[in-house]
Amino acid sequence: MSIEVKNLLKVYGEQKAVNNISFKVDKGEIVGFLGPNGAGKSTTMKILTGYLQQTGGDAFISGINVTANPLMTKKKIGYLPEANALYYDMYVREYLEFIAEVHSVNGQGSAVNKVIDMVGLTPESKKKIGQLSKGYKQRVGLAAALIHDPEVLILDEPTSGLDPNQIVEIREVIKQQGKNKTVLFSSHILQEVEAICDRVIIINKGEIVADDKLSNLQKGKKDQHVVMVKFKETIDKTLLEKLNDVSMVDEPQTSNFKSDSYRIQTSNPEAVRKQILELSLQNNLNIVSLQSEDQSLEEVFRSLTQNAG
Repeated sequence: MSIEVKNLLKVYGEQKAVNNISFKVDKGEIVGFLGPNGAGKSTTMKILTGYLQQTGGDAFISGINVTANPLMTKKKIGYLPEANALYYDMYVREYLEFIAEVHSVNGQGSAVNKVIDMVGLTPESKKKIGQLSKGYKQRVGLAAALIHDPEVLILDEPTSGLDPNQIVEIREVIKQQGKNKTVLFSSHILQEVEAICDRVIIINKGEIVADDKLSNLQKGKKDQHVVMVKFKETIDKTLLEKLNDVSMVDEPQTSNFKSDSYRIQTSNPEAVRKQILELSLQNNLNIVSLQSEDQSLEEVFRSLTQNAG
């Protein structure tokens, strides 16, 4: 187990920033760690990386207790914090050589060259860090997290400040690293999480409210499936409401589904689709489109965290 958290607790005064949370992330997984501002994401990451001491519970990196062996666990972690602190007066290559030396990396020169190429820093590698754009500073931070080839990557908002082209490039870097490392990845850009992660952990007010594969979360609860149907003709909505396993029918007014279109909530989408086909044959109706609809990650996120203070 590359990352394991057991009943982790962090209390500030009377406020529980992290409230007895537990989760595991295996090697080869890229897990999205999501939540509103102040939910406890960065606090959890700081505890995992040894930058913050927990109030209770345990955190393990590659089976090693973070509190009992902080130096050993730091060697196994590559960490990109949300506040990416850099030495602005140092040159890019100079800074990365310094970080490589701190980690006692063998073949420091080749390691620096490799990581500069990996994160796309080559055009800016001869500049001082203070001269770089925010996006390239973020790349320097990612390069520093990767230079010692860690087993575990903990990335807090890694695509912050990047333009769309840079986001795609860094996304590919993270995907490649995730093939043989453990990656815990936090972002407010939910499209990035959908593009990179198979599994998502959502934290709200210090407590985990979801931990599942992205596909399962988007399918929703058992009674929250949705079937969308559009007819060529105008029909009586009650015909759909009388179908078995239908809990609600409404008429969305969107660009894709306007009049003569219906959004059907059901616990059994497959059965409802079959009934709609039978209904169309019996009543000589023409179906323009018929499809099941998963929730977007944004909808899932909002439904689980909308009561956040």
